[in-house]
Amino acid sequence: MQNPHQQVYFPNLNGVRFIAAFSVLIHHTEQIKYLMGLENIYGNYFIKNLGKLGVGLFFVLSGFLITYLLLSEKKRRGDISTKAFYIRRILRIWPLYFIIVILGFFVFPVIPIFNEPLRNQYYFDADFFKRLPFFLLFLPNLGFVFFRAPYLCSQTWSVGIEEQFYAIWPWIIKSKNPVKTFFKLLSIFLIVLGLGWLYIFKISDLSEITKNKIQEGGVLFFSQFRILTMVIGGMGAYLIFAKKEKFLTVLFRRDVQIIVYSTLTLMLATGFHMPGFNMEFYGIFFCFFILNVSQNPKSIIYLEQKIIHYFGKISYGIYIYHPAVIVACVNSIHYFLGKNVSTTTFNLLLYPSAFLLTIIVCELSFRYIETPLLKFKDRFNR
Repeated sequence: MQNPHQQVYFPNLNGVRFIAAFSVLIHHTEQIKYLMGLENIYGNYFIKNLGKLGVGLFFVLSGFLITYLLLSEKKRRGDISTKAFYIRRILRIWPLYFIIVILGFFVFPVIPIFNEPLRNQYYFDADFFKRLPFFLLFLPNLGFVFFRAPYLCSQTWSVGIEEQFYAIWPWIIKSKNPVKTFFKLLSIFLIVLGLGWLYIFKISDLSEITKNKIQEGGVLFFSQFRILTMVIGGMGAYLIFAKKEKFLTVLFRRDVQIIVYSTLTLMLATGFHMPGFNMEFYGIFFCFFILNVSQNPKSIIYLEQKIIHYFGKISYGIYIYHPAVIVACVNSIHYFLGKNVSTTTFNLLLYPSAFLLTIIVCELSFRYIETPLLKFKDRFNR
């Protein structure tokens, strides 16, 4: 019988976290250069979408792992302790989230080295106290839509979406018929959404300006609301958990891997875009990737090198802290060398320094903040 406290470990997944985290880091480095009026390659389609793809990979991976853990607990125990689940998530996610929110709202604005391009627009403005509660209540994606966000903590929008996914997903998996429960909730959501759209745009007497603002906000919200990408990851976890060998045997074939990865590479190189469901479409490829590297002994991609494993282990910190570190590095280079430093010299200094300092900050955070809480979190593993 399996030990009820046994930890589930999938090989290569820290490598997946590494790929996702550094995709976002590269994206934001070029974005910050663009916003600060520096020479950049942010206009390149691949670079501009690299951050979204990295976050999408994080979402699929999160859905995969959480779903597998919940299904495993349900099988072992006959039920799921939602209390223990939420305590584990709080101990893992909340500390770094609130650290960067507090720093982003109250500390970074008054320290010159963290002076960034949107400082005057989204810090101590008229919407400050309207924006702040959304971040404190773990609704940063809504705060971002309604009032935008301080740039150095704007990355928390995705953390908020993950927490919103966690709010409903255990209850779906816990139910007697998870598939039926999922589609029931999805149907209710779509009906409410449809009625809301009907009232706002067909019945109400709101001005066209207001309707346009609501429409723009809705487009922005749903462009970020990637819960379906986490559901795709959950479907991948189900294939593993339910041992769908016939299906997995096909997915694990070497020729299938070559075809799928070649197709993905071609799409990324050519900027292929699927209107309306672009991240969900790429999420299917990401799920294939996660399934193979974590379960296929003949995977053509291997990510278990020690250094990659380490970077993956601290990837949450990398995601949380890197914008502030990048901005600090940009301002430091300009302070010591002036703003007329050549682009080549600037980039040769920026990328290594931002990378190294991010790792140092994340190592300190992981050692002195995250590790003690993770040890405490293990008490609630079932």
